[in-house]
Amino acid sequence: MTQGIEAILFDWGGVLIDDPGPGLMDYCAKALGVDVDGYVAAHKRHGEPFQKGEISEVVFWHRVCGDLERPAPEVASLWGAAFRAVYSPRREVFDLARQLRETGYKTALLSNTEMAAMEFFGELGYDMFDTLVFSCAEGTFKPERRIYEITAQRLGVDSERCVFVDDRQAFVDGAVAAGMSGVLYRDFRQVCQALREHGVAL
Repeated sequence: MTQGIEAILFDWGGVLIDDPGPGLMDYCAKALGVDVDGYVAAHKRHGEPFQKGEISEVVFWHRVCGDLERPAPEVASLWGAAFRAVYSPRREVFDLARQLRETGYKTALLSNTEMAAMEFFGELGYDMFDTLVFSCAEGTFKPERRIYEITAQRLGVDSERCVFVDDRQAFVDGAVAAGMSGVLYRDFRQVCQALREHGVAL
């Protein structure tokens, strides 16, 4: 491993897996019997505290369904059911994370996500990450500086020796503002090339 970058941080949705957002919105809208646009608007009003772990899923649905004038879902976790339904992993990116770790780099998953999705991730048994950082467990989310600092600290690596891969420019910019290098994910080949340009040995 070359001097310089010591750790690679991966976003989950949109990098390690296909972007689950549209599927999640569609699934939940259908479950509640509302149009997608209406659901998305209600979700955006209440999604931040849900994603930061400041409110439970029960409270989240109470607020969303109150806005939509719909009864609360009867299933234990509609969000968990939705996430399982739309989950589509990109095997080549998971394999890249494993390859990097086996080569000697530290690896991390850094995701803005909710408790039910975090629990689902745990069920999948992935073993290619040195640490997992989820917004719902930390009370902070991308692009806030603190969540990047938490990830670097848990890896035991200075921020300047981390490179973060995300499919959203604002979250890449957040990593850069926190002292990391950043790569915007467009496709697998492009990301591999960008990592090489940052001195990562692939």
